[in-house]
Amino acid sequence: MNEALHVQGRDGARHHHPVARALIALNRVLMQGVGAAAAALVVAETVVLLTGVIYRYALHDPLIWSDELASILFIWLSMLGAVLALDRGEHMRLTAIVGKLSEKARVWCETVAALVVCIFVLMVIHPALDHAIEQMAITTPALELPDGLRAAALPVGAILMLLAAVSRMAAVTTLRQLVSALLVVALIAGGLWLARPVLLAMGNYNLIVFFVALIGVCVAGGIPIAFAFGTATMAYLALATNAPLSIVVSRMDEGMSSLILLSVPLFVLLGSLLEMSGLAKTLIDFMASLLGHVRGGLQYVLLGAMFLVSGISGSKAADMAAIAPALFPEMKKRGSKPEELVALLSSSGAMTETIPPSLVLITIGAVCSVSITALFIGGLMPAAIATIAIAAVCWMRARREPMPDVKRAPLSLIMKTLIAAIPALALPMLIRVAVIEGVATATEVATIGVAYTIVVGLVMHLFMKHLDFKRLYPMLIEAAALSGAILLIIGMATSMAWALTQSGFSAKLVSLMQGVPGGGVGFLLITIVIFIVLGSLLEGIPAIVLFGPLLFPVARSLGVHDVHYAMVVILAMGIGLFAPPFGVGFYAACAIGKVSPDRVFNRVWSYLAALVVALLVVAFVPWISIGFL
Repeated sequence: MNEALHVQGRDGARHHHPVARALIALNRVLMQGVGAAAAALVVAETVVLLTGVIYRYALHDPLIWSDELASILFIWLSMLGAVLALDRGEHMRLTAIVGKLSEKARVWCETVAALVVCIFVLMVIHPALDHAIEQMAITTPALELPDGLRAAALPVGAILMLLAAVSRMAAVTTLRQLVSALLVVALIAGGLWLARPVLLAMGNYNLIVFFVALIGVCVAGGIPIAFAFGTATMAYLALATNAPLSIVVSRMDEGMSSLILLSVPLFVLLGSLLEMSGLAKTLIDFMASLLGHVRGGLQYVLLGAMFLVSGISGSKAADMAAIAPALFPEMKKRGSKPEELVALLSSSGAMTETIPPSLVLITIGAVCSVSITALFIGGLMPAAIATIAIAAVCWMRARREPMPDVKRAPLSLIMKTLIAAIPALALPMLIRVAVIEGVATATEVATIGVAYTIVVGLVMHLFMKHLDFKRLYPMLIEAAALSGAILLIIGMATSMAWALTQSGFSAKLVSLMQGVPGGGVGFLLITIVIFIVLGSLLEGIPAIVLFGPLLFPVARSLGVHDVHYAMVVILAMGIGLFAPPFGVGFYAACAIGKVSPDRVFNRVWSYLAALVVALLVVAFVPWISIGFL
């Protein structure tokens, strides 16, 4: 099979075709450059924003250009981060179905996914270039630079994504698989093109074809969610409307350029710094000294640590990865079963989405026009109710466990660990108080948090020599890739939401939902079901960006407060995200705990049931969410 993109040698190794080899080598070199640029942009973004904060609050002389420069750097960081995420296979996608296939079928699905990404970015490149050229005529007010320099990130990012997707195909697929994948994609595209008269005659029912069936097939096939949204939107605009395809690019630009979203990469970076600096560990050591001797005590420590640390990193996986390795070995020594620990870890991830400064709260504020300060104030009590619900399950299960053979920690040890943990305890308080009191924006607080963690980490390093500076560069790359993955979804979902709004679907949905039996209560119950399902299938941020702008106006018209509705949506989505068999968060927790999902499957349900009870309490008692506003 020498015609293949790779062939199997006698030694069992794969030998790529020379063209494929050259493509893979070119992509590797380019991605090293993209990684270096993205890491530099994370640093530059942090420095620019920190300088702005210092001038505004310390010197009382605001820099009028700092936000503008940060905005220009931000779109470049978002696009280059999205390129890195694609190259590293880190875009959010559903893997539960594809993961059950044979290796050959899985590789074929990977080929189709890469092919769909290639087709989408090929369709985007030309409109993105046109958009960048048009923006050249606009000059930014403070720096007086052409806005096209900022918008050029879109075509550059699209071209790099094309190369990443093509080289990914070349690395895994054979020519036969590529041809069969091309045939299947061509058949689907050709079928839709030939059905165009029928689709037009269907009116708004054609939305089911594009935004339910097509997205469903793409997501089930393992295509990254951002590209599934983008492909469906492009197909809808091309086949069912007369709207130009450039609309997708301009809406994408608008969705990814919101100043509120500047805090996303900073909070992601802050979460990594917390773990690297050792601050997260000091927090765990202090709580373990307080509760370690109690029956089931370390379970409560895990819950407390997730409550305090969660929300800062922007990634549930990062939160869990910071806490689990510090606690699991000791918990196993005390007789806890690994599958029980992973079930608890998974459910604790589900309960913490409403804790400020969660990226989900920031995203809802940005896309649904809700005050971020109000969301930060409203998020603590629902999370506390959910924590109490899980703690009740822990207590009931701990009663069956033997008492730990651990003596109560002496007061001297508690005081010693408390003193070490004070900087770590101060950070979440500093962040939450600063935003809640209106002292600083979420972005400014994230910048201050990063600077604070760096300074404290370096001071601790003088005494403990615990920092591994070799981890810094990979950490910056990780922050850029995760931010890019999140922001590309927001950009694509903004385009898709625009298409749904223009079709008149939004108005019909509002009128339909307003007629739900039971008024506001009935609407909240339907919301809970919808977002548990969506959270399971789409992950959190895509579900919220897509459906938030459609459903929040309905909630308002039925008299449901924005913040109360946001808490119900986020908790429901968190339960879906960590609910097997589809919830991505559930599999992330299993991977972090190094336990097979099959062993955890039956143990997680009692925790999830407790969370559903907590969610119903939050839904039916609005005061929990809005009592402190």
